[in-house]
Amino acid sequence: MTSSSDRSPAVDVLSTRTYEIRTYGCQMNVHDSERLAGLLEDAGYVRASEGSDGDADVVVFNTCAVRENADNKLYGNLGHLAPKKASRPGMQIAVGGCLAQKDRDTIVKRAPWVDVVFGTHNIGKLPVLLERARVQEEAQVEIAESLEAFPSTLPTRRESAYAAWVSISVGCNNTCTFCIVPALRGKEKDRRPGDILAEIEALVAEGVSEVTLLGQNVNAYGSDIGDREAFSKLLRACGRIDGLERVRFTSPHPRDFTDDVIAAMAETPNVMPQLHMPLQSGSDPVLKAMRRSYRQERFLGIIEKVRAAIPHAAISTDIIVGFPGETEEDFQQTLHVVREARFAQAFTFQYSKRPGTPAAEMDGQIPKQVVQERYERLVALQEEISWEENKKQVGRTLELMVAEGEGRKDDTTHRLSGRAPDNRLVHFTKPDQEVRPGDVVTVEVTYAAPHHLLAEGPVLDVRRTRAGDAWEKRRTEKAAKPAGVLLGLPKVGVPEPLPAVSGGCAVD
Repeated sequence: MTSSSDRSPAVDVLSTRTYEIRTYGCQMNVHDSERLAGLLEDAGYVRASEGSDGDADVVVFNTCAVRENADNKLYGNLGHLAPKKASRPGMQIAVGGCLAQKDRDTIVKRAPWVDVVFGTHNIGKLPVLLERARVQEEAQVEIAESLEAFPSTLPTRRESAYAAWVSISVGCNNTCTFCIVPALRGKEKDRRPGDILAEIEALVAEGVSEVTLLGQNVNAYGSDIGDREAFSKLLRACGRIDGLERVRFTSPHPRDFTDDVIAAMAETPNVMPQLHMPLQSGSDPVLKAMRRSYRQERFLGIIEKVRAAIPHAAISTDIIVGFPGETEEDFQQTLHVVREARFAQAFTFQYSKRPGTPAAEMDGQIPKQVVQERYERLVALQEEISWEENKKQVGRTLELMVAEGEGRKDDTTHRLSGRAPDNRLVHFTKPDQEVRPGDVVTVEVTYAAPHHLLAEGPVLDVRRTRAGDAWEKRRTEKAAKPAGVLLGLPKVGVPEPLPAVSGGCAVD
């Protein structure tokens, strides 16, 4: 028999209660936060207005354990909310995500005003735990050791009307020495292909025209269901879905990147010519110490095959500088791979210790000033290459999917922004006719910068789409409801490079 505390809170009790979700870390966390929002709204909560800054009735932190000083940042934010909570009877604070999975009871000990702590495997319990904490007037800490329900079975409040994340697996079977994610997310668990395709078809029926297939190690998909070619088959199946214009995926692992995946990318028209392939280091000894199951030659061989099959593909990567034991010679090997691969973008990270990882206990920790100097050299080289590669786009005619919130200066420059098929960001002159996020425009590139392109001439064509219709419908519905955007719009594909260490699980 189900107890009253195991049932979702009644809608009439919570119809006026607001929520705010603060998301840190990787795309998986952003997607999880969409699930958390869906769960709360399904339970009767209403999203707080934009800029509420902790004034909501329920504030949820979806945390990351990969970020540097993640715990200090969390407790600083919790401390900021403590006086607000003390002055507002009934306010609740919940902490979930990877840091909650790792630290468990420590959170309530250090911040006793927290009401709920939940982990990565039981996000579906949040409404129940909030109600339990309210009724029992004591903190609820519940950390599941294994996945209780695949996240995609939960209600979802998606942030974009025209683009969507679709999780195909959770967890990771790798043992990289710098990464704690497998310990917090668990072993890889794959969804059934039919369930994935059914979700995509439902999204397309709602107006979504672009999906990003998501997994901690996305191209290892199939290992859990015993089919080594399952990922390439999935890509090809996506190509048969009417109305699905763009398919992307992140993040793959070089170990599992096979020729059948390259062929599927090249032969499936709606799979975009974009690849994010984490390098981490160009040095074979460092890759071995990282427990990365490939070497420089294998990595460059993948890049060569992708370029041969998809000449206009934009390839990006992740690189860690200053891993324990890295010598100047090792670092030079990384620079060599960067020169050879000619990445469109590289997301560069200065190595820093992550408690609980083998690398944190390794000998040969590199002094901060050495890591910083190497990092600056790497960034300078990649900036030069990114700019050179972007200059090759000048004069090309591109179809852009119009994006929302990606051009920070669009209002002042009277431009709009969109993503090219290869995921390059393009700012273009605003046409006289209405153009909505999700619509498609055709432009000619006139200028290149290291991290974006400009199309300063007139728009050559505007194609209104069902995705644009979906965006317009959602905007109309929002106008009649309490406003609020707390998670931020998830960017489909890879975000812009950040200086130094970035948040997120860029560790595949």
